[in-house]
Amino acid sequence: MKNDRRITRREFVTRTAGLAGAVLVAPHVALAENRTATDLVPLGKTGLKISRIGIGTGSNSGKVQFELGQEKFTDLVHYAFDKGLRYFDCAQGYKTFPWIGDAIKGLPRDKIFLLSKIGGNPEKPAELIDKHLENYKTDYIDCMLVHCSTKGTWTDDRRRLMDAIDEAMAKGKVRSKGVSCHSLPALRVAAASDWVQVNLVRVNPQARHIDGETPKWNAPGNDIKPVMELIGKMTASGHGVIGMKLIGNGEFTKAEDREKSIRFAMSQPGIHAAVIGCKSRAEIDEAIERVNNALAG
Repeated sequence: MKNDRRITRREFVTRTAGLAGAVLVAPHVALAENRTATDLVPLGKTGLKISRIGIGTGSNSGKVQFELGQEKFTDLVHYAFDKGLRYFDCAQGYKTFPWIGDAIKGLPRDKIFLLSKIGGNPEKPAELIDKHLENYKTDYIDCMLVHCSTKGTWTDDRRRLMDAIDEAMAKGKVRSKGVSCHSLPALRVAAASDWVQVNLVRVNPQARHIDGETPKWNAPGNDIKPVMELIGKMTASGHGVIGMKLIGNGEFTKAEDREKSIRFAMSQPGIHAAVIGCKSRAEIDEAIERVNNALAG
């Protein structure tokens, strides 16, 4: 017998709403469940995107990676790229600095997020920025940081360098700017600064090699709480936040410590990305796996 029952208007509206809900909710749930280490995520209000984790080239000022030799270092960079990592963290003060240009040679420049840093308050910072471009064999740096600020007066003390970075941005040589801090006094200034777009912040729940009250780069604190409070202020102001020292400056030799730290960082909505210094393919694989597992829950 033919069933020609007609649905009521109420039934139609209810069914339609249910289908719309499925369309809208399902993709959202899928995205939430499939976050990975290689996702390209927005870096604050810079308008730039960065892979959720990046490879550090300066473990112990780059000595760890430098001991690999140029060929193995280049292989490591290419392996990281092949695995989906797009953020490479460099600095003029790292022993690997002269190797970066050759290490990224052959990789698509527009697919790489190249972050670099300049220490001190050099007399001719504009020339140093040009030296970066020449050394890296590129026309621009994605992010340039004032490196290793320790004093609460760093925005005054290092104004010459900051101005040079601004000039380089105006000329298209630098795409974003910021600071890496090594003390709470410096970090507080960074969190409140309108000049800063990106913060590189030491963070791990074990509070190993994190920022403390003493304004010295090698005088770490022992409490992660004030660091996390400042990260909250940074993100509230639209700053991009990148976590560093997740492996405790390489001191987390126990797997459970690495796991704890990575899970902590990945659970913080105020940390957009993180950099992990690696010296082997196995360490890159481990970092990606631990981040993926942490994001999966």
